[in-house]
Amino acid sequence: MDQAKLDEYLRVGKKLFDGEITFAGKDGKRETLDEREDYKLDIITRLHEARDAVLAGTDGWDSLVRNGLAIPREGNPSHWMMRSAIVQWIQHRSDDALRALQELWAEGDPLPEARIDAFIAKVPPHQNFKQGMTRLSLVAHLLMSFGPEYPPFQINKFKRVWGYLEHPYPSKKEEGGVYNHTYEYTLDFLDKIKDRSHALGYERPRDRLDAQSLVWTMHGFLENGMINPPPPNGTSNPGPLIESLDELSDELLLEPSSFLSETVWPLLEDKKQIIFQGPPGTGKTWVARELAECLANVEERAEAEERVQIVQFHPSYAYEDFVQGFRPREEGDGVGFNLTNGPLVRLADKARMEAVRAREANEDPAKFFLIIDEINRGNLAKVFGELYFLLEYRGEGNEMRLQYRDEKFSMPENLYIIGTMNTADRSIALVDAALRRRFYFVPFYPDKPPIEGLLGRYLREKEIQGMTEVAKFVEDANGKLGDRWRDAAIGPSYFMKENLNKEVAERSWEYNVLPYLEEQLYGESATLEEIKALWGALWPGANADSETSDDGGGEGGSDESSTGDNEGN
Repeated sequence: MDQAKLDEYLRVGKKLFDGEITFAGKDGKRETLDEREDYKLDIITRLHEARDAVLAGTDGWDSLVRNGLAIPREGNPSHWMMRSAIVQWIQHRSDDALRALQELWAEGDPLPEARIDAFIAKVPPHQNFKQGMTRLSLVAHLLMSFGPEYPPFQINKFKRVWGYLEHPYPSKKEEGGVYNHTYEYTLDFLDKIKDRSHALGYERPRDRLDAQSLVWTMHGFLENGMINPPPPNGTSNPGPLIESLDELSDELLLEPSSFLSETVWPLLEDKKQIIFQGPPGTGKTWVARELAECLANVEERAEAEERVQIVQFHPSYAYEDFVQGFRPREEGDGVGFNLTNGPLVRLADKARMEAVRAREANEDPAKFFLIIDEINRGNLAKVFGELYFLLEYRGEGNEMRLQYRDEKFSMPENLYIIGTMNTADRSIALVDAALRRRFYFVPFYPDKPPIEGLLGRYLREKEIQGMTEVAKFVEDANGKLGDRWRDAAIGPSYFMKENLNKEVAERSWEYNVLPYLEEQLYGESATLEEIKALWGALWPGANADSETSDDGGGEGGSDESSTGDNEGN
């Protein structure tokens, strides 16, 4: 470990513990590190209560465990997915789960005899409990019941800090004790952090939980360049960008989790322009927005609005709207015209200024993103104009005069464009070869990764009961559409609602999905009738013309309105 880097790391850490560095909190208030991390002490208290109940085998132990597994929504998204595996295990095989938890939580040191590995091996096969070291994250959460000396664990955050401090990664175990070995290694690392800090005369961190909170927070500082990390050194340290994209894939429930880091980002980095194409309801715009904000590394909404902008094309959208043109203004008793920049030029100018600033400071420039929703609905040749050339040839050496101004214009390297395209839209024919050559096209189809199985993953992650047949209907209906109608497939977002129950599902079917299919399958009555029959088989006696009752609720069965977060493109 690099001693000088560790000392600098701990010097910044002291300012955090002393409250000299604070964070933006709720309602505009500033928060200290301790105020941000207090929720962990609450988790320890809840898990200690659950552990006492489990060891005693008292009634209500199961609900106490579920309560202890809860974390703030801004926590690790993978935790929520795997939490459902433990919750379902408790629900369906409570005796087995109780015995396994009693072994994990037995009195004494929780680490000997590879206790962690033994517990992980007992968890039944579950789609949400197979993500390698993320399984250890959930079990480490359970071990918080032993107190502050057994803090949470997340491998990506430790890897980032290890990379900065030039601390070796844990050696690989060829057989047995893999998870136990890794967790012990991280605890030893936290002890080193604590011991060195005390040697420097600092009072904090006082325990491993304190040290873990410092690692979590400093991980974010490293991400944002607040201390200068070394560049990533190949595959042994993938770096914060790749780790952030993998975490985002998990949060968005995309599979594989490497989809954004290994497929989308290399394409976007190469051409700077990419288009997500697929049927409606496959999450194209949703993923585009989340991806842009992740790559732009923005946290505050105001900052996101400065560096990530969304425009939507439509048939009347013109070059003057998108790039630059004259706009009318009042001038005395008459009307004059002002030359006004469109969203592309405005964002390009901001990106160019940032690139100049970063070059002078010897830093990497921040990234800027323009998201073009429904890109194929505009007259692209007319809207883009001379930008066809600038999209292909970027940089200060490749400049052109725009139609309405004399000074030359170039597309900066740190400006990226993400478009979305509905393949069910008949205007797709308007996308010409010139544009296709300048963009990479990434398919979003319900029967292929990363969207395949998304609705089922969403229902499990939200713990929505009794709706798995809806996910099966979407798969079966798209199977009926086959390759011929693949561009008109049913996207999962139509049913991705936190309050999904029978009534909500019927409403989405009757007023969203069915009218869409009737339009797309005009003249193909046989296929449409087959799909309608599949839907009718979900709840015998129900049909699109009858009123339905709310009897399919489960945990998601409230009559609250849908959040709508995952709907749309």
